Amino acid sequence: VSFLNAGCGYGGSCFPKDVQALEKTAEEYGQSLLILHAVEAVNQQQKQVLGQKINQHFAGQLKGKKIAIWGLAFKPDTDDMRAASSRVLIDQLLRAGAVVTVFDPVAMPEAKRVLALDLTDAPALFNQIIFADTAMDALMDADALAIVTEWKAFRSPDFTQIKISMKQALIFDGRNLYEPHLMNEMGIAYHCIGRAVSAFAPTVQN
Repeated sequence: VSFLNAGCGYGGSCFPKDVQALEKTAEEYGQSLLILHAVEAVNQQQKQVLGQKINQHFAGQLKGKKIAIWGLAFKPDTDDMRAASSRVLIDQLLRAGAVVTVFDPVAMPEAKRVLALDLTDAPALFNQIIFADTAMDALMDADALAIVTEWKAFRSPDFTQIKISMKQALIFDGRNLYEPHLMNEMGIAYHCIGRAVSAFAPTVQN
């Protein structure tokens, strides 16, 4: 049921592999399971959503922007980076010229290994990733925060400290962890997925 939640895409190895195996089995029997093709296509699109929202907010001017990312593993309570949505977002941001500061409670060593492999065609971009020691360290002077993995530690942060640490209080929530009206009350510009929040989001300067 958790896969039905609106968000920035699923990852890992088991579920994607099962979908692909079903598709292949169907093809062997001369059938095309359109719904599974759609599942894969939509999932790949969803992995692009956070990057598109961030790029749109900054009017395509991401060069030199510092974007913090909370959560790197494909799901909480693991260091598994296989097909993780964070990898897509980080690639989008780096290639647009942004500096990326990242934090995950468990997956940092694996993330360093995997992200270096992802950037073998552009190794200099790896130097634009800052691996923070804590979630709050990742936010220092950040222009925006993107939440990619729904770790429990991210569900009830110190929002006052978030506002103090960042250049502007701007959150792109890929897992819908927070309530839009509460973000509005705290003066935080908030963008999530699958929920209309335009009435709540305060105006911020790029």
